[in-house]
Amino acid sequence: MSKKHPVVAVTGSSGAGTTTVKVAFEHIFRREGINPVVVEGDSFHRYDRAAMKGAIEEFTAKGKQLSHFGPDSNLFDKIEELFKQYGESGTGAKRYYLHSDEEADEHNARLNTDLGPGQFTPWEDISAGSDLLFYEGLHGGVVTEDANVAKYVDLLIGVVPIVNLEWIQKIFRDNAQRGYSAEAIVDTILRRMPDYVNYITPQFSRTDINFQRVPTVDTSNPFIARDIPTPDESFVVIRFRDPAKFSVDFPYLLSMLDNSFMSRRNTIVVPGSKMGFAMEIILAPIIEQILHDKRNA
Repeated sequence: MSKKHPVVAVTGSSGAGTTTVKVAFEHIFRREGINPVVVEGDSFHRYDRAAMKGAIEEFTAKGKQLSHFGPDSNLFDKIEELFKQYGESGTGAKRYYLHSDEEADEHNARLNTDLGPGQFTPWEDISAGSDLLFYEGLHGGVVTEDANVAKYVDLLIGVVPIVNLEWIQKIFRDNAQRGYSAEAIVDTILRRMPDYVNYITPQFSRTDINFQRVPTVDTSNPFIARDIPTPDESFVVIRFRDPAKFSVDFPYLLSMLDNSFMSRRNTIVVPGSKMGFAMEIILAPIIEQILHDKRNA
């Protein structure tokens, strides 16, 4: 961990809602004039899109499972190396995973390359002078026998809907945006479950703050759900591992968030429609304190 070069990480599985947290941080960064280095977890996958497909087939032929959640398909050592180096010097190496034609066009123009969706850009050195490093992805707090990413994070945020809701969101997204069949999506969920249990779930015991979306409608069979529960049909359970660490003012939060309540001494529950707003009023003073400590380091 580093006061001079802080690292902020948002971790959660695909479809969990990490994008909502990312948007909240973008608002905070823009309002406060903060210059972050933004790093996406997808850039630390071991395989590009085509190679991953081949690797899955090879693992399956050997009776093994391979998913984007586990160490066999990710460069955990590279995440740890970046967080450690950035904390020490404010520098490090990053790259981009190209999700779409638009992203490929943007980076090809910048780098004079000819890359397509599903590929990685070359590794690049991070320019000096940034205020903090912001990571958003699957493994911001992962710990294995060979790598300890969480060790170098100053603020670790978890985003984790209850698992049935997570599956519903994935089923709808993969079907609507990627055209996957229901059978293919279910196969993916089953294939990655061991890695989910061993490498994703344990991170949420290390996070400083967890945002967990809980629906108030029946999601008992996510595989037949006709729609995704709306924010108004859910609550967000926000758990602080150590409220004193960031001087969390619960009476203030309760006064600012209508219809919120405390469920435990370190947990506040807010309406689902207030999730983004709750993130901003909770995280803004924490980021302000982190940068205050940075200036005084």
